[in-house]
Amino acid sequence: MPLKRYERYEVLLPLKYNDGTPIEPERFQETRRELVKKFGAITMDIQPMSGIWVHGGYEYHDEMIRFVVDTKSSPEADQFFSDLKARLKERFQQIEIWITATPIRIL
Repeated sequence: MPLKRYERYEVLLPLKYNDGTPIEPERFQETRRELVKKFGAITMDIQPMSGIWVHGGYEYHDEMIRFVVDTKSSPEADQFFSDLKARLKERFQQIEIWITATPIRIL
């Protein structure tokens, strides 16, 4: 039987806008609904994680949550997350949204 290939997509979402004001819960709910509708499942790591990054000589301190989607590898999934990134940058008013894809094996 041929091995099915899967990817784990991790989406880091900031809890605050770049000016420090909290992001409305509806923005996270909209994103969650969009992912569940497309892939049928999502894992949410809602314990805040901290990060620091530099852009244009300015140091940003972020607190983020993580949404995780495991799905079969496909060009369509990659395109979906590429398009999602553009929507999330606008939705969360961010310079960048970090989305990673990692090959996984499901046993």
